[in-house]
Amino acid sequence: MDTIGYSNFGVRKNTDLKEVSSSLSTKSMLKKGIWLYFLLLIFEGALRKWFIPSLAGPLLIIRDPLVLWILVTAWRRGFFPLNYYIAGMMLIGLIGIYTAFFLGHRNLAVALYGARILMLHFPLIFVIGNVFTKYDVIKMGYITLIISIPMAVLIMLQFYSPQTAWVNRGVGGEDGAGFSGSGIFFRPPGTFSFTNGNTLFFNFVACFVFYFWVNYKYVNRFILAGATVALLMAIPFSISRGLFFQVIISMLFAVTGASINPKHAGRIMLIIGGAMCVLVLLSFTHYFQTATQAFTNRFETANKTEGGLNGVLLGRFMGGMTEAVSTSSQQPFFGYGLGMGTNVGSMLLNGDRYFLLSEGEWGRVIQELGPIMGLVVIFLRLKLAVKITLAGYKNMIMGNLMPWMLLSFGLLLLAQGGWAQPTSLGFCTLITGLIMASFNTTGI
Repeated sequence: MDTIGYSNFGVRKNTDLKEVSSSLSTKSMLKKGIWLYFLLLIFEGALRKWFIPSLAGPLLIIRDPLVLWILVTAWRRGFFPLNYYIAGMMLIGLIGIYTAFFLGHRNLAVALYGARILMLHFPLIFVIGNVFTKYDVIKMGYITLIISIPMAVLIMLQFYSPQTAWVNRGVGGEDGAGFSGSGIFFRPPGTFSFTNGNTLFFNFVACFVFYFWVNYKYVNRFILAGATVALLMAIPFSISRGLFFQVIISMLFAVTGASINPKHAGRIMLIIGGAMCVLVLLSFTHYFQTATQAFTNRFETANKTEGGLNGVLLGRFMGGMTEAVSTSSQQPFFGYGLGMGTNVGSMLLNGDRYFLLSEGEWGRVIQELGPIMGLVVIFLRLKLAVKITLAGYKNMIMGNLMPWMLLSFGLLLLAQGGWAQPTSLGFCTLITGLIMASFNTTGI
């Protein structure tokens, strides 16, 4: 996808066999590093809660040294596709460290923690897109389906277990990992540190469920059926409106793909009809009925609080983007300092975890960096989102549905997803990189 600023890996002419072998070996190592990033993203919370709670703090940034190694290795071997997106973000990151330390909050650790978002995780997107191919994406999607089945069982156990139970231990081994949900029921976090990780994971699952039902030759159908049931179960058990809306969005993307390519229409209708039948069967079980009631109560209560569906979509869902831009001129020219809008920044600066700056992503970015640099970061994110959307649509027309389905989750996450939270940042990095990689239909 050269229009984004990187090209697929190809062996240069006049290179000897030894150099070719070395390049292939490096590429294999980089792929393993990306797979490790994926696994740590999903199970990092489990390490912090259940297995090594004494190291909960350091484990929060366990993926950062891995990302640094991937970037350095990719740079040395020519797999780091330098472009103006990366150059712009890294330049702003460097300037942001300086302005935060000398003109902002004056805490170097907080500034570095904020800068790692722009200087480590964002460039990783392009390395994933350069190293992975569509077939690597398919493999990761298949593993995701397999993981989704025990994950659904886990959140069901967390839903019905008291907050003092082992499955509901929080970060550092403390009781109560669940978050306010509905009545006596809490939103379960799954293997993640916080409940948003569970929502993001099943959003990720939804992309592959719809894709593989159209292209089921790539997967075991029993695994696919199990993952589909797991996704349907996760909606009420998660007590997450975000997951509910995201599954609808993924379904709409699938329907759009079917309308463009009629050969897919029958299978899309089959999965929608099958999902309705599964929901009907699940509705007869006591456990599912209880979860559905809790989800419905949460939905109705939150809608009343936020002013109905319009309030949810225009307020919470849009994340205060319009307000952030319109009030940008009121912020300090160089902002309050990188990292100040994160929970880690709040802990280091004030000793407590609460939002020092805006909870909305665009508001946080502008308040941390100031109106000029903040708006440049937002512009680069939006420009990249538009680029991959147009390319995804073009590929869909040509018969490659994978990038289009991944866009159903990745588009909004790239444009305005919360990068201050490590899990959200991780999923945005991963899904955007996979979208780019899914354009690579040839290669090793």
